[in-house]
Amino acid sequence: MLLNSIQSLNISLPLIEQLSIVKVLVITVVFFLALLILGIRKSYKLKAENERLSKKATSTTDTEKTYKDFREGHLYDNN
Repeated sequence: MLLNSIQSLNISLPLIEQLSIVKVLVITVVFFLALLILGIRKSYKLKAENERLSKKATSTTDTEKTYKDFREGHLYDNN
């Protein structure tokens, strides 16, 4: 009987208000959006750096194709 009377009152006590849930969700979305933007920016920078280095590597390999003898240093005998 007591249970029926409590249920008939329909007391609803929200543990967390809707506004605070929305604030937490907005903060979380902004945080992860900032991480996503930083990651995309870093990806483009790395891609540009990779292209620059690959162009530099192809230009230096064409000019340095001749073999250089490494044994002519002072540590080796040239007999």
